[in-house]
Amino acid sequence: MIDIGRAVLITPLDSLGNELCEVARLFYHAECFLINPEKDEIQQDDFVILHQFEQKGQECLSRFVIGTEVMEKASFLPEVEPERQELLAKRCIKRLSKINLYELLKKITGHQPPWGSLTGIRPTRLIYEKLSQGCSMEEACKGVMQEFDVSAEKVDLLRRIVQVQQTLPEPAANEADLYVSIPFCRTRCAYCSFPGEAVGKGKLVGPYLEALHREIEEARDMFGRCGLKLRAVYVGGGTPSALNEEQFSALMEKIMALYPDACEYTVEAGRPDTITRGKLETLKRLGVDRISINPQTMNDETLVRIGRDHTAAQTVEAFELAREMGFTNINMDVIAGLPGEGLEEFRHTMDEILRLKPDSLTVHTLAIKRSSRLNLEKYPLPDAAMTAEMVRMGEETASLLGMEPYYLYRQKYMAGQQQNVGYATPGNACLYNIDMMEETGSVIAVGAGAISKRVYSDRELRIERAPNVTNVTVYIDRIPEMIRRKEELFKA
Repeated sequence: MIDIGRAVLITPLDSLGNELCEVARLFYHAECFLINPEKDEIQQDDFVILHQFEQKGQECLSRFVIGTEVMEKASFLPEVEPERQELLAKRCIKRLSKINLYELLKKITGHQPPWGSLTGIRPTRLIYEKLSQGCSMEEACKGVMQEFDVSAEKVDLLRRIVQVQQTLPEPAANEADLYVSIPFCRTRCAYCSFPGEAVGKGKLVGPYLEALHREIEEARDMFGRCGLKLRAVYVGGGTPSALNEEQFSALMEKIMALYPDACEYTVEAGRPDTITRGKLETLKRLGVDRISINPQTMNDETLVRIGRDHTAAQTVEAFELAREMGFTNINMDVIAGLPGEGLEEFRHTMDEILRLKPDSLTVHTLAIKRSSRLNLEKYPLPDAAMTAEMVRMGEETASLLGMEPYYLYRQKYMAGQQQNVGYATPGNACLYNIDMMEETGSVIAVGAGAISKRVYSDRELRIERAPNVTNVTVYIDRIPEMIRRKEELFKA
């Protein structure tokens, strides 16, 4: 990589400005850029990226100039029916321009990102796209490598994920998942950017749950009115187990009474310091078949550093208690690239995970969001090579546990430009995670900050969303509006 100094992005396509900035970030640190979308500028000292674009009939020409370096690429728009032409033309133009800029920056810097020119968060879609065009799996993987410069290691990961997903039941057009949001935690993690707040003295918890129970009831009626069949239920947050035992029991009993026919139930038990025998007994009694106990790291110094108010020993105690009580589908989450951790610390976490033997494992890569404390305190992203090695350690641990990868997604500002991957032993892949992370299934979401999503079964996989308000106090006062938003989204 090189220090580019001032950078100005000039393009006649205003809608492409942010997309091209994302390509530039593959080669330069994100903090190097000040983006002005109105002027299509990336500002940094004395450097100019000039983009010239022409379209003549079905032929498009993209030309980038950086100093004395020039890169040109041409592409022809696909011949399709008129109603699809505009959408596919935009997609083709965007892909052409991004790949063109990528190849020029790769030439100038000599750097090859692990995911090549891809800036999207769901790269598995590229494999599915090529399979739908009649390609074999081998041809699809080869095509992604050649077209987007993705490394062989990452393409093989995509292949394995798609092959696992192809063995699982796909969501039907009339199916939807239910997501229940509990936006409370005992403390707020330093890397967290999710809406929510600490439980504190709990003054808002009671009123929030009263409003949530009402929305849960209204959503059940909406399933019927809209002709929707329930697929999976996921209770997340925040930390659902941050509720006290009475509140937790009442919530779960309400959910299971109104939504008894899901093919899968998941509850984020989450923070080990919130898990009690009473809460686990509630889940066991109600037949919840999947829980998540998330250490993030098994190093106490790191836990203090990132604001996790528990110890590694508490993680072990919570996990062993759940096993003792008969839970056979336990997920654990870890994060590669946490501040202050090197390979030795991450290896210790992996050794502990291997000893505990969870049934699924999610290996996240640290992504420092703008609103997180880690970003506000200007923690630097970990070294890319070290983060990549941590990710490989996670994959190796999953393999030793007999797991296969079953979903993947990426985020902006992710350490080492890596990815988040969910691994599971046979029969324990979470359908909700696939539906949500791969955006293949519709979701009716209740609670503050929850976002309902409708995936249309047309050729373009059109997706529309209806967000709930994030502020807990505002949410309590606006339940009818939240229901109306969802009703409008899912009405025929």
